[in-house]
Amino acid sequence: MAVRIDLHCHSFFSGDGVSSPEQLIEAARHKGLHGFAMTDHNTCDAVKYMLDKGLMRSDGLPVGGFLVLPGVEVTTAEGHLLCIGTTLPNLKGRPALEVCQRIHEAGGLAIPPHPYDLFRAGIRENVLNTLPIDAVEVFNAATTLKRYNQMAFDYARRRNLPMTAASDAHHYAAVGTACTILDTTDFSVAGILHQIVKQNELSQRYLSVRDSIRKTWSNWLRLRKRKSLEELLRSDVPPER
Repeated sequence: MAVRIDLHCHSFFSGDGVSSPEQLIEAARHKGLHGFAMTDHNTCDAVKYMLDKGLMRSDGLPVGGFLVLPGVEVTTAEGHLLCIGTTLPNLKGRPALEVCQRIHEAGGLAIPPHPYDLFRAGIRENVLNTLPIDAVEVFNAATTLKRYNQMAFDYARRRNLPMTAASDAHHYAAVGTACTILDTTDFSVAGILHQIVKQNELSQRYLSVRDSIRKTWSNWLRLRKRKSLEELLRSDVPPER
């Protein structure tokens, strides 16, 4: 069974995300994705929210044929690092090596997103060489310059590491722009994690100009207040688009 999974997505629980988890799921389904990883910046509040709302299951199985993988994008002391497949406490500012170890202790995978991107806190090669990473995000649909993706691809090939592609969506319209296509008979969080560390097919497409502008604007507004988990869990009113 070939499944299309976007392994890098942000909701409005990130300081620079604008869409609700529900909007991300709706858009992903519409685009033919089978799932995505919820990787907000330094918080797992969206995962808690989706578990409470029945959009995810604690046993790692899909809901209504759609699978959301828990995760988080940690701002380490040396740059951004994706944790895929589990949740973590806030480790912002901790050394990347320590974060890798914490990810593995929790049963997740450590994947550096957009390495080499000088403008987006990519972990540099001298640090990557010291990390026990599980794969490399070699195609980021929102990369600043396309050559950064090529550099990440070359690095993964030199280290013989598995490769992933993802949208880095911060708005529901961008989800699934790029994704990783995994061949698995176990459509669960555990099954997807088992397959990520193998070689997989990548769907590679860059953000549209409109989506790139949306993301840039969201980054400029990054200091705005994040959505409150407690407030949203108390509310039955669907978030506005």
